[in-house]
Amino acid sequence: MKNQHNAVALCAVGAEKAVSNELRKLGLAVIDSLYGKVRFSADIAGLYKALMGLRAADRLTLEIDFFKAHDFDDLFEKTRVAAWEQFVPKDAGFTVVKVRSNRSQLKAETSIQSVVHKAAAEKLCEKYKIKRLPENGNNAEVRVHVEKDMVSLLLDLSGEPLFKRGYRSEGGIAPLRETTAAAMLLLSGWKRKFPLYDPFCGSGTILIEAAMYAWDMAPGLGRRFAIDKLLIADRGVEQKAREEFRSKIDFDRIIRIAGSDEDARSVSIAKSNIERLLDLAEGRKPRHGTRTGGKSGPIELVTLPMKDARSPFPLPSSPAPSPQGFIITNPPYGKRLGDPVQSEQIYKEMGSLQQRFPGWKLALITDNSGFESFFGKKADSCREISNGAIPSYFFQYDVL
Repeated sequence: MKNQHNAVALCAVGAEKAVSNELRKLGLAVIDSLYGKVRFSADIAGLYKALMGLRAADRLTLEIDFFKAHDFDDLFEKTRVAAWEQFVPKDAGFTVVKVRSNRSQLKAETSIQSVVHKAAAEKLCEKYKIKRLPENGNNAEVRVHVEKDMVSLLLDLSGEPLFKRGYRSEGGIAPLRETTAAAMLLLSGWKRKFPLYDPFCGSGTILIEAAMYAWDMAPGLGRRFAIDKLLIADRGVEQKAREEFRSKIDFDRIIRIAGSDEDARSVSIAKSNIERLLDLAEGRKPRHGTRTGGKSGPIELVTLPMKDARSPFPLPSSPAPSPQGFIITNPPYGKRLGDPVQSEQIYKEMGSLQQRFPGWKLALITDNSGFESFFGKKADSCREISNGAIPSYFFQYDVL
């Protein structure tokens, strides 16, 4: 079995740059960056590092093969040749969970799914000298991407999506995906030396992702992955990677991270989620449920309307002025909460942040491409980015 593998990190469209930079920081070689995915090369240790350490990727897959196919006969034969037996164990089933085809002669996704499953199953049955693959629920899962007639066979290494960190007890009314929050932080250029404030903190996702980043706490330390049930799994290599990541965590770093929300229940949920993060950080099993009155540790939280927050830093426990900081936030928006008019009024009210936080930077995500007209100032940059299934826009202001 070869030492180096091609892998593909799947991410939100618009987060490719953040994921590419993360992979390079982990010491992994990026091959190319495409629409919602980044291909890279890694050995087994590198795969474990990517699984545990990537903040902005939603899923990690192993590219079993990559080839051109113009028709279904071609697809079948080339899929059958792929070395499935090097990765899928004899006691595992096999499922093609998702197919995506774009600008290709092979367009019928259900037919692609059927052909790939049949070809791979035939290969595995032949190699293991069995009549049919087991049906025990312990399935290896495969995604098939076809782009301009090039077929990519992707074996899932993640299991549960990577945005499931393990700290969230509740998500509030319209939660921000953890990996999207991480991408916002990475793309904004925020560093731990700067104060960070979220005036629409909701369940605390941006604040928690910022604290993990500031502490060098890998987001995947508290969970398991689908690679465990594949033939390439190596518990020794995995344990070494976990120990390496744990050795980098530094909770003694001073961080100035604060959040507020006018909804008291959201603040309570955020406190509970932060408690669960601290449990994970200390190697304890997170406690379940929302506990009102819980402590939020180094992250400061208050119930406060956005219009009442003011610089230098919005909370009274920060005595020193902060002439520069970052507001990174996910304000309520129409498609999530069902009231576009109300969200547009919020955007207008956000315009006062320019007077209340002079010199600060602002980064936000919204589904409204016309945000700037309500806010009253043109953004320095805007990129499309998705938050789950919602196409959104990431606006950045270098100086308010």
